[in-house]
Amino acid sequence: MSSAASLNPQQREAIRYLDGPLLVLAGAGSGKTRVITQKIAYLVQDCGFSPGNIAAITFTNKAAKEMRERVAKLLPGTPAEDFHISTFHSLGVRILREEAKALGYKPRFSIFDAADCAGIIGDLAKSIDKSALRRLQAIISNWKNALVSPEAARQQADSEHEKLAAQVYLSYAATLKAYQAVDFDDLIRLPVELFEAHPEITEKWQNRLRYLLVDEYQDTNACQYRLLKQLTGVRAQFTAVGDDDQAIYGWRGADIENLKKLPDEFPLLKVIKLEQNYRSTVRILKAANNVIAHNEKLFDKKLWSELGYGDPITVSACKDNEAEAIHIAMKLQAHKFEHRGKFSDYAILYRSNHQARALETQLREQHVPYLLSGGQSFFDKAEIKDITAYLRLLVNDEDDPAFIRAATTPKRGIGTSTLQALGTYAGERHLPLFAALFEQGFAQRVQPRQLEALLEFGHFINRIQSRAGREPASQVLADLLKAIDYERHLYDQEENRVAESRWANVLELVEWLNKKGEEENKTLIELAQTIALINLLDKNEGSYDAVQLSTLHAAKGLEFRHVFLTGIEEGILPHRESVDTGKVEEERRLMYVGITRAQLSLHLSYCERRKQARDFFPCQPSRFIAEMGKEDLRFSGGQHATEPDKATGSSRLEALKAMLAKGKPAEEHDY
Repeated sequence: MSSAASLNPQQREAIRYLDGPLLVLAGAGSGKTRVITQKIAYLVQDCGFSPGNIAAITFTNKAAKEMRERVAKLLPGTPAEDFHISTFHSLGVRILREEAKALGYKPRFSIFDAADCAGIIGDLAKSIDKSALRRLQAIISNWKNALVSPEAARQQADSEHEKLAAQVYLSYAATLKAYQAVDFDDLIRLPVELFEAHPEITEKWQNRLRYLLVDEYQDTNACQYRLLKQLTGVRAQFTAVGDDDQAIYGWRGADIENLKKLPDEFPLLKVIKLEQNYRSTVRILKAANNVIAHNEKLFDKKLWSELGYGDPITVSACKDNEAEAIHIAMKLQAHKFEHRGKFSDYAILYRSNHQARALETQLREQHVPYLLSGGQSFFDKAEIKDITAYLRLLVNDEDDPAFIRAATTPKRGIGTSTLQALGTYAGERHLPLFAALFEQGFAQRVQPRQLEALLEFGHFINRIQSRAGREPASQVLADLLKAIDYERHLYDQEENRVAESRWANVLELVEWLNKKGEEENKTLIELAQTIALINLLDKNEGSYDAVQLSTLHAAKGLEFRHVFLTGIEEGILPHRESVDTGKVEEERRLMYVGITRAQLSLHLSYCERRKQARDFFPCQPSRFIAEMGKEDLRFSGGQHATEPDKATGSSRLEALKAMLAKGKPAEEHDY
């Protein structure tokens, strides 16, 4: 266990405080994960808590995994699974699986992902316009997170779009229930409804989870806040760790009001501030403090550091977006060359995903390896999910989401009403959808043509399944694709160029599976089982020396030795929409998050004009640059350029470029 002596006084106080509800205001880089993990160890070792009576709740699987690993080191000999360290959604799943009966669900209900749900919403809205579907999905998601029922949504819908969303929401909720399925928002909403309707179940869970620790508290939405209140009950034995300056998820329903109202709702609440930063230099923190000071403060705090003053922050004005990408790629390599660093020491952060394209092009051209965070994984592409739905069904014909996706893609005359009838029947009989379709009882509930389409599909899956366990994978897979005529389906759905690229992805999957099948002598059934365990980035994470490209939202919680913040312009950061709707404060918090990712050096850039489609539009540097304070910034390019000196002049950069062009030292090629 790392010695308690190395904790600062505020961290130590936060760990030991157990006299009532506690809010730990943890500034960026102030050691909040350490406080949570050490507090879990303190509760077990010094206070006699059983590991099973403590729950730590995070927002990402990655954070939960890191927390579990740290706790395992602090408490060797205690099995990791004894602790309830998980995301809100995982906790919701645990509660629902155990209490499914009280809500009228079978314990093996299905969980639909966003793509499955978009398919249902598209059918109900009779629309295939992707952006319209995304809007509908977002409206319904926000209603669920705000605990607004379909009936209430119909009453409060204002615009035409909201009225359509309310109509779809009602049918969507009924469809999910008929399928014995839930979506991600239900994983929090349904436990809240359960606890409200069944006080005896609430009491059972309050007694089981006697102490709660909540990470990233500023990111909770109304639903999560209600769940926490229900679980903590009158005892209010909890530690909430958060930072109002890093609340950047308002657009997806997170409500900073939850932080604001804590002192009112819990009069005995103690507040402890963690202001010592263990990540960044003084200069970087000073700029971050200067920017965030322009926001109205919930709780006043100021980060400080003992890590030295550090290098000046550079701000580069670039002619346009292409010039900006070239500048960043060159400057990053020159900086790495000079400091003998690794590519993985660097991150390039931006406001929106579309900004990554020009950067990717330049990094590829200059042979700089990179990882794209928040980009779409190969296995998340719709066409890959379509094919893997069939494979999942071959492995496990009780996989209801796979059944629904495979049965309806490509279309084969199995519509929503048929599936709803099947879902209702399967729910009554506590059967998977696949098993239910063959039952005589179900045959009496639907029209002969509806039954015929389902039976044809069921027999087809049975035939493929019996072959998939014994014949060569390549042959079975080729026959499967031919039988469902997936290539034609793509060309019917999309314009030729898109269909071609999506079919190429399917062929890549097929080639990969065939190769794996031959090399490892595996059947299609065995290969399909491994697909479920694959995460393409896992191969790279941690061991791959590459520059990290990421949106600012996806970079929250991470840190890098050197950070490039790109596109720091009015209209991008702050985003034009936030300026129009008066939500600049959240954008400022996003800038603050970006600045505080950097440990040793920070480099900002903006364009004087930006190309959109074929036209150029003039740009203004973001107001946030001026808010950082000029004394620690060094400007280059454009009208604000600082007088060049030997340390920062462009001549030095040119010399480094020349060195790079002549050839790099041997170790530079080891990526």
